[in-house]
Amino acid sequence: MIRRRLIVCGLCLAYLLLPIAAPAHAQAPLKVVASFSILGDFVKNVGSDRVEVTTLVGADGDVHVYTPAPGDARKITDANLVIINGFGLEGWLPRLLQVSSARVPIVTATKGIAPLKLGSEADPHAWQSVANAKSYVVNIRDALIAADPADAESFRKNAQSYLAKLDALDREVREAVAQIPPNRRKVISTHDAFGYFASAYGIQFIAPIGVSTESEASAKDIAGIVTQIRAEKIPAVFLERMSDPRLIRRIAAETGAKIGGTLYSDSLTDEKGDAPTYIDMVRHNIKALTSALVSRF
Repeated sequence: MIRRRLIVCGLCLAYLLLPIAAPAHAQAPLKVVASFSILGDFVKNVGSDRVEVTTLVGADGDVHVYTPAPGDARKITDANLVIINGFGLEGWLPRLLQVSSARVPIVTATKGIAPLKLGSEADPHAWQSVANAKSYVVNIRDALIAADPADAESFRKNAQSYLAKLDALDREVREAVAQIPPNRRKVISTHDAFGYFASAYGIQFIAPIGVSTESEASAKDIAGIVTQIRAEKIPAVFLERMSDPRLIRRIAAETGAKIGGTLYSDSLTDEKGDAPTYIDMVRHNIKALTSALVSRF
């Protein structure tokens, strides 16, 4: 009897000492590098806890004039996946990839989106249309699934939930624009970052400089915009988070147009700012636009 009890106790002890089976998702999260903050937000929404996102151009950074830091090559080398915007936005990227010598997959989030043209250049700011943002999300979802098939169902579910939020956001923007009288749907912004927004929602944006914050407006450009504001009675000018405000302030002073606030175009803010996520950014911008354009000052 004693022997039998010893055998049973031994078996129980052996069972308790067996290694516990690893959970289905015990593998390390997928390491993803996003070129700038808006892409990083998209990746986080689709990947959730199954991705570890590193953003090269972080909150309040200007992707147009970014200079890669010494550690960026290592970030690329260590990544499982790199996601970029394309359309010429990341002009600094080829050199960075050459320095890193990495063979990591590079995914262009604008795949399938027809670019708007400004002269000979593609306008890279495709995310300013919420419909285009949905295409970004689908491309990111498919890239994550290809890189980590084991978590495909999670990526699909997260993407579906986020796409529903973007559908709601698109309706919100259209309802807000509908409140603005058609003859007042014209504004001045610093650089051509809102072409896709204008095309999607019917607000005309006029900018003294081109698609990049690196550009500079000539005296002739400024004089032409001052004349246009006066002739067309354009009601508001807007500052941009990434641009020097002095040019817009000068135009406002010369024309009497109201400064309608600050718009976010190329970057999110940190958690304490007005636009820590893409959805927050779009909501902030449409609130600023409607507040300035609906009222009669």
